[in-house]
Amino acid sequence: MAPSITLPESPPISPPNGYQGAAGFSTPLFPAKPNVLYIMADQLAAPALAMHNPKSQIKTPNIDKLAAKSVVFDSAYCNSPLCAPSRMAMVTGQLPSKIGSYDNACSIGSDTPTYAHYLRAAGYETTLAGKMHFIGDQLHGYENRLTPDIYPADYGWAVNWDEPERRLEWYHNSSSILQAGPCVRSNQLDYDEEVLYKSKQYLYDYVRRGQDARPFCLTVSFTHPHDPYTIEDKYWDMYEGVDIDMPQVPRMKEEDQDPHSRRLLHVCELEGHEFTDEQIKRARRAYYGAVSYVDDCIGQLLEVLKKCGLDENTVVIFSGDHGDMLGERGLWYKMSYFEPSVRVPLLVSHPRQFKARRVSQSVSTLDILPTLVELVGTKLVPGLPLDGVSMMPHLYGGNGHDNVFAEYMGEGTIAPMMMIRRGSWKYITCPADPPQLFNLSKDPLELVNLATSSDEETQAVLQAFEQEATQKWDFEKITQDVLIGQRRRAFVWSALQKGRFESWDWKGDEDGRTKYIRSQTPLDDLELKARFPTHQNISNGLAPPKSMKKLVGPAG
Repeated sequence: MAPSITLPESPPISPPNGYQGAAGFSTPLFPAKPNVLYIMADQLAAPALAMHNPKSQIKTPNIDKLAAKSVVFDSAYCNSPLCAPSRMAMVTGQLPSKIGSYDNACSIGSDTPTYAHYLRAAGYETTLAGKMHFIGDQLHGYENRLTPDIYPADYGWAVNWDEPERRLEWYHNSSSILQAGPCVRSNQLDYDEEVLYKSKQYLYDYVRRGQDARPFCLTVSFTHPHDPYTIEDKYWDMYEGVDIDMPQVPRMKEEDQDPHSRRLLHVCELEGHEFTDEQIKRARRAYYGAVSYVDDCIGQLLEVLKKCGLDENTVVIFSGDHGDMLGERGLWYKMSYFEPSVRVPLLVSHPRQFKARRVSQSVSTLDILPTLVELVGTKLVPGLPLDGVSMMPHLYGGNGHDNVFAEYMGEGTIAPMMMIRRGSWKYITCPADPPQLFNLSKDPLELVNLATSSDEETQAVLQAFEQEATQKWDFEKITQDVLIGQRRRAFVWSALQKGRFESWDWKGDEDGRTKYIRSQTPLDDLELKARFPTHQNISNGLAPPKSMKKLVGPAG
């Protein structure tokens, strides 16, 4: 009688990546070191996407198709609703106050470990294409950088809490709404076209290196759909005849806005503007078109992965740095803790390893670093600070964490503003403002601030959050650290503009002597790049990659 066999669940759970063999398995079911393709979009509001909102008007067929076979996090957040602090928290797995990333002109220490350091140490080729908003050091662990950043790498965009009433002249303003509409070209299109081209070329080059190539971790970071609200005709015309929806929460009277929102109206030069419905719809239409543009870029990247036979051995992650208010409550852009601003899309796709599912618990982009470390089978360095928590239990359908902390010390606030998101609750605290407490299960539009409720149970929740915040954050010390950092950078920046100016922006290292067909390039290397898939009877005898044999015709 044959012994009974217990089959693994579908999809089967392999031994941890990076480890050979385990009980019941002679070798892992999945490659020990899968490739990683991490795609980011800028200022992409999760609640506006079809993958999170079935009523969405935005056309994103590629994202929707990817989401259908992914683990989708329906309650994912950034850890600071501003570009640079959010990204620095994401790459390091640490909250902004821990690494001194307060605004869009803060440099973090080059000795601060990032996920690029961890994966590079684990044998990965770590490559960045696109925006990451690094100040100073432009690599932070990435071995390769394919493009410069779209924004300056210096201290020119520092915030100044010593002049709280001053509106920074270089910051967001009403022109993005007033001038919204189609364009022939924009600097953002120039940028993302380069990012897309270089990223696709990287994958084409990678697959022609042969079997000995290290696994890759390629981060592709687009600047769309960040304002200004303009996009080329192809994507603007996708919404011709569509009655673009208006914000769910109309513009509020100034006296009904919370103090931080009133400051944002001033900082973003939105005071005194009564935008017409047509102006609001044009801005939202251009934004929708820009999201469709990003979706098109994602589709092209995934197509190259598939054509190169890399799709089955590549984990795809898609997320963003923060959202956009898009006129909700009369607010635009980001910088607030309301859902359209602070929530981000997040999915992880590797169908051979993770069954498609939805995750309702709250996680954040802070959790990406420890997740990647575990995903590729390496380990965190003991004793180093880390705020993120691995999402691997969620990816496998187990019991994962439900907890997000966020910090904001940028434009519009005059003191550190913190958020705790857990369960149904969102709590916001700032020494300069009254607290805010929302029950998102009952009040998804965040219209009722329960911090003033007389209900005993609600007051108990508020008091528990207040006690937790007091224990977690030393607001006085953080405030002093922010002020000192602002003053220090203001002085250094003023000095650096005197005499010869040395830019910190990435200069690149592209060398025409190493491209295409060159006499100094070994013939075998030229043959590898000559065509893909490699023909089986080429003179150097190199066989095509196993994943591509189905695309290669018979020899001869």
